[in-house]
Amino acid sequence: MAFDGLFTKAMTSELQQLVSGRISKVHQPNKLELLLHIRSQGSNHKLLISIHPSYSRIHLSKQANTNPSEPPMFCMLLRKHIEGGVITEISQHGTDRLIILKIKAKNEIGDDIERELHVEMMGRHSNVILVDSERMMILDSLKHLPPSVNSFRTILPGQPYIFPPSQDKEDPFTNSDALINLDEKELVQQYAGFSPLTARELHHRLTTAGDKESAAKKFLEDFSQEDPVGYYVEQDSKSFFSATPLEHLEAQGLSFPNLGELLDRMYYAKAERDRVKQQAGDLERWLQNEISKLKLKLKKLKKEQDQAEKRDLLQLNGELIMANLHRIQKGMKEIEVDNYYNEEKVLIPLDPRKTPIENSQKFYSRYQKAKTALVKTQEQIEKTEDDIAYFETLMSQVQQAGISDIEEIREELAEQGYMKAQKSKKKKKPTKPSVEPYVSSTGIPISVGKNNKQNDYVTFKVASKSDTWLHTKDIPGSHVIIHDAAPDEETILEAATIAAYFSKARESSSVPVDYTEVRQVKKPSGAKPGFVIYFEQKTVFVTPDEELVIKLKK
Repeated sequence: MAFDGLFTKAMTSELQQLVSGRISKVHQPNKLELLLHIRSQGSNHKLLISIHPSYSRIHLSKQANTNPSEPPMFCMLLRKHIEGGVITEISQHGTDRLIILKIKAKNEIGDDIERELHVEMMGRHSNVILVDSERMMILDSLKHLPPSVNSFRTILPGQPYIFPPSQDKEDPFTNSDALINLDEKELVQQYAGFSPLTARELHHRLTTAGDKESAAKKFLEDFSQEDPVGYYVEQDSKSFFSATPLEHLEAQGLSFPNLGELLDRMYYAKAERDRVKQQAGDLERWLQNEISKLKLKLKKLKKEQDQAEKRDLLQLNGELIMANLHRIQKGMKEIEVDNYYNEEKVLIPLDPRKTPIENSQKFYSRYQKAKTALVKTQEQIEKTEDDIAYFETLMSQVQQAGISDIEEIREELAEQGYMKAQKSKKKKKPTKPSVEPYVSSTGIPISVGKNNKQNDYVTFKVASKSDTWLHTKDIPGSHVIIHDAAPDEETILEAATIAAYFSKARESSSVPVDYTEVRQVKKPSGAKPGFVIYFEQKTVFVTPDEELVIKLKK
């Protein structure tokens, strides 16, 4: 990863399209993110700002965000000061990871005011600060820093705004002559804006180029052009991005037409997963605990089953006693008799206080109890195995869920009686489950359920009887619907890839996916949410492909 000073310069260039744009809405999806809706040059844009310690960034985004029902205080303050305002300038402070949005707006009585939104992208020190331009005074910030935390910069309402301390490094865009003679470490130490990644890239090009000055010039031009291009590479399970090709990495990379799409691809899934973990950590732990308890219960039940299966010996002992009544007398503690089934000797324990017939009846009685217990134990085993499969399915769904999906999973567990429903101050109106829309490369719409409620809804409410239904074979996963009675082969394979991706087999290859008509899918009476049986299916084998899933998402 490298949202360094050079990448910040490229991002500043890309954001120039927002200058003269009007801020129509301000949202704060969570405590670490802001979303500004901006109307500029005849188009609507969404500017995402994040101060996440690992994913701090600012960029134009096309991804959907869920907003809280009640906006936080900082969001309310921004609405008061900049909503309806016009962005007059977007600039980078030197070569730092700091972008400043200058905004001209009006106060409550209609007078013109000027505000600055300072977006500081500095890892765990990231922040967004609203500043009064005339007085350079802090109005508020996403994170407060009292003097006890930072003696150099106090970030509190009413305090003067002080820029982050300068590192006294050379600006590569105004003094680039010495760049060609430095190694990676020296580039980072002496020139502003360089991260180790970009330093490695420039050093690699300089060591392989015939004309070092031209190579350095081309490298810097990629970060200063008006329409920067995004580059993304995965190598050794690590992700890297930049506004210039990363030639020093061996893995094949991807290019994006702009930096916004690059960062959506790079960060959205990671940030969403992080948000889900924050909200669903307790749910995940609860499910894991229930699965562990059920597996222990299953082990005990199978032990009971093994003991109950010895019931045949009880029946045999009863029969052999009846066959040898003439040899048994009251008071005997045991007797050895011939087993007429295999001609072996059998030693049968006896109760000396009982008659031979009473001893026989005792064994028959114990046999009947063991027989009944075996039936009940088998029922308990089947129920426990079903519960384990159900909770493991929910665990898989939680691990792939979005924020709204988690809420529906909680509701489902409450409805099934496994958890108490969460109390809410406001009564929520019943809402239909949401399903994710996709479109195949041949233009056929595809719908995906990502939890049991959505699965039931998409299969039995959204889909037509003639549509095509897909699900991973014998693997927990999503219900996928192709809204077409006779989809082409490419659409089937793409929908199967989506089904495999949203399943427990996401990290596997050659995953079997069944498909059939929706009319062949049935829900047994009393079955748990998401459980179905189906008939007349065909099977294809696919390998989950994240790039394809992202490409097909509507």
